[in-house]
Amino acid sequence: MTDSAHTASPLGHKAFAGAAGHVLVGRDAERLQLANQLASARQGSGQALVVLGEAGIGKSALLDDLAEQADDFTVCRALGVESEMELSYAGLQQLCAPILGYRDQLHPTQRGALDKIFGLATGSLPDRFLVGTAALALVESAATRRPVLWIIDDPQWLDQSSVHTIGFVARRLTSQHVAIDIATREHLDGDELTGLPELHLSGLSDEAAEMLIPLLSSPSDPTVRDRILAEARGNPLALLELPRTWTPAEVDEEFRDPERRTLTDKLDFAFTERFRDLPADTQRLLALAAAEPTGSLALFTRAARVLGLDPSEAAPAEREGLIEIGGHVRFRHPLVRAVSYRGAPVSARLDAHRALAEVTDPIRDPDRRAWHRAGSTLGRDEDIAKELEQSAGRAKARGGLLGAAALLERAALLTPDGPRRADRAVAAAQAKYEAGAIDSALHLLSAVEAEPASGLREALIQRLRGKIALEHGLGVESAELLRGAAARLEAFDPRLAADTHFESLVSAIWASGPDGPELIRRSAEAVRSAPRRETRCTADLVANAIAIWATEGHAAAAGPIRTALSTAVDQATRRQEVDIPVWPVVNRTAGILALEAWDFESGLELAQAEVAIHRESGALVELLFSLLFLGNYLSLTGDFARAVSLMEEVQQLMVATRVWDGGHTEALLPAMRGDSRRALAMLETLREAGLEGRQGRLVAFANYVSSVQHNALTQHDQALECAKLVMDWRVFGYQTLAAPELAEAASRQGDSDTLADVASWTSDRATATPTDWAVGIAALVNALASDTPKEADRLFRTSIAQLQRTPLRLAVARAELLYGEWLRRRGRKADALEQLSAAHEALTGMGLQSFADRASREMAATRKRNVRRYLDDPTTRLTVQEQQVARLAQGGLTNREIGGRLYLSARTVEWHLRNVFGKVGVTTRQQLRDRDLTAYMPREPDQDDAPE
Repeated sequence: MTDSAHTASPLGHKAFAGAAGHVLVGRDAERLQLANQLASARQGSGQALVVLGEAGIGKSALLDDLAEQADDFTVCRALGVESEMELSYAGLQQLCAPILGYRDQLHPTQRGALDKIFGLATGSLPDRFLVGTAALALVESAATRRPVLWIIDDPQWLDQSSVHTIGFVARRLTSQHVAIDIATREHLDGDELTGLPELHLSGLSDEAAEMLIPLLSSPSDPTVRDRILAEARGNPLALLELPRTWTPAEVDEEFRDPERRTLTDKLDFAFTERFRDLPADTQRLLALAAAEPTGSLALFTRAARVLGLDPSEAAPAEREGLIEIGGHVRFRHPLVRAVSYRGAPVSARLDAHRALAEVTDPIRDPDRRAWHRAGSTLGRDEDIAKELEQSAGRAKARGGLLGAAALLERAALLTPDGPRRADRAVAAAQAKYEAGAIDSALHLLSAVEAEPASGLREALIQRLRGKIALEHGLGVESAELLRGAAARLEAFDPRLAADTHFESLVSAIWASGPDGPELIRRSAEAVRSAPRRETRCTADLVANAIAIWATEGHAAAAGPIRTALSTAVDQATRRQEVDIPVWPVVNRTAGILALEAWDFESGLELAQAEVAIHRESGALVELLFSLLFLGNYLSLTGDFARAVSLMEEVQQLMVATRVWDGGHTEALLPAMRGDSRRALAMLETLREAGLEGRQGRLVAFANYVSSVQHNALTQHDQALECAKLVMDWRVFGYQTLAAPELAEAASRQGDSDTLADVASWTSDRATATPTDWAVGIAALVNALASDTPKEADRLFRTSIAQLQRTPLRLAVARAELLYGEWLRRRGRKADALEQLSAAHEALTGMGLQSFADRASREMAATRKRNVRRYLDDPTTRLTVQEQQVARLAQGGLTNREIGGRLYLSARTVEWHLRNVFGKVGVTTRQQLRDRDLTAYMPREPDQDDAPE
């Protein structure tokens, strides 16, 4: 267990502090703010802070001073170095090294993720958000013994995997004894640190600058002194460095052309001049130190000896205050490191990397050795390229996709053989795509296309362009590109060809608009004509079922649909092959297939299994989409309380992952519950997004939800128009949902032709796939279409009886509402009141106010007293997080187990449980287990709770 703080400080702080009597000149307010941050962390109110300012403004000095004040903290530091950017999680490893012993206290899933990214274990690729939750849990565990301070310098030079994790942890600090401080030059909109509290460092006051400039060497010429004060604008590094190099002639030149260079340029020039004044061997040693980012004294010393250099020859640079060689090798400022590397001759840089590669352990640190080898040559070298390719494989296994892409890109540059070089570049582009760097992937592909053509390579490029098109919302283009790529791949890689055919079919489904049936048919025909794999997987079965449906019709596809769904459910519930990247897409496509087949139970099983799998794995982005998948199915049951709870969790995940996609279910809920204004805005956004990206499925969903809303409000003419579009477009899966909406609207509008068509359509479906849901809906639609009261009455009752055998409480309640309305119009008041009362009670309990109001009006028309809704006390409602914690505690889980399940610390779980106990009026876990929490569940905030 490591508790000792890192106390070594970069020279920038020592120069300032030593000269000023260990006091930072002119930074009293900033020091107080940071001291308050430490005090809050000591009290358990963790905070993160981004310290922003130009080069030399004193960010590192301020954080060095902070570290000295944190003598009761475990201080962990990471310094960004440009040459480390491609080594995945290298920065996080620096931060976690002093507290890594605490990983034994973590949930096994979290501990396993850290072990994999740090090379302590092997296994499947860890999700980057799981790594984030694991790092958060690690720092929280360490902080239970003593507070923890993370200090990060120059995150722009850290690997992106580490920066993502740091941002994730920083945004989720709440009740922890942890402080995080990040020093960076600029803060780009949309980067991983966006939204964190900021401290902007400006230049020192004139008084403080006057105090600082004489500390090192005061210019004798007043003109020089005044000009330096003006140019430095209070920048401490400039105040200390410019007096060393500026002569009156240079001051005059700057005065005549003050815009010629920025202050950073001038500091860079100042350090460059000082570097060039050093002896040749000293310059070579500084170049060596700059090329070795870890600051390891042992590596530096061994590499120096390989070059025939004596490490003591670095003394002139130490006397100049440019570098410090002690327990570690440290540069005074990142500009000094940059100048030492860039200012050295190319041959010196190549020699430095060659020596470092020679002394780096190929077993313990093969990736850094490969990177140094790559830096040791300007020519092409297949052996080095192979090493980089192997390093890329290890980086990808650790979850460092961007790092893997950079290594592959570098490997491509070093590859002598043109075709092989192009193949590696395509692999790099694929890695960039998988990491979300879409524009960079496209740029690489454009460069590759200049190489000599290759059938396989061209197919891979076309496939990647198709996948990127889908990411950009271009469903039609994606389907066409993927279908063409799949045909090309059949001659080279039948397995990949089959995967690509499946992807083409999925893209066609998402693009389904007015031309959707034709688009799906073309992809379906390609699927059916493609060579089959020797062993057919779930994706093949799902694709085959959809292909038969698109080319031969629903009846012909009934058997293949049952086979595909049975296999998909078995795969998900038994967790077979669920770690393959395409599995979530296959599973969700099977969920759409379940809708098309009216197989609600299979679809619900698929959604529940997927949520459970992604909860356990910690794959937060996939969990987000899985919750939306499950939310859609729960909405069909009428379990809107749980659906709302899931959507609130989705909102939390969208904040945590910065992935914004909740429109489908979020639009459905307010439409069902009668919040017309909110639903209208969401539906319009969905339509615009679908039309802009030619994703007809989004437009169709918006039309389906609109049809529900309009029917609820008895705006049947508009409901008819919206539902008819979904049916006319033959939108896969959504036809099932839109058919009863169309039938209801058509019956109210007297559109007998449309009603007859939809009655025939549902009857055919129920015959082909006779599930309780299908038979129930078919009976309902035919009841609406029937001209014979006796037959209609029988069909209404059959519909309700069939639907009651399913979990679809909403469908039952709406069937009862329609039956009650039909009965009332025929003067059967007692029978009508029975159905309308049952419908009203169920719809009110679900929170579907618009439908409940419709039932209430019908009841009033039959002179029955309105039912008043129960109004609970809003102060006793549990938050979503409290609800989740309470349910898991009722299941007997410990605080640590609950934390592992919900990605929280045990301390945070304990805090939530105290709130739960207070709201539900219990004092022990046993009492909580016996308490019914239904009355304390959260409710939609916009719902009108006034009694009727």
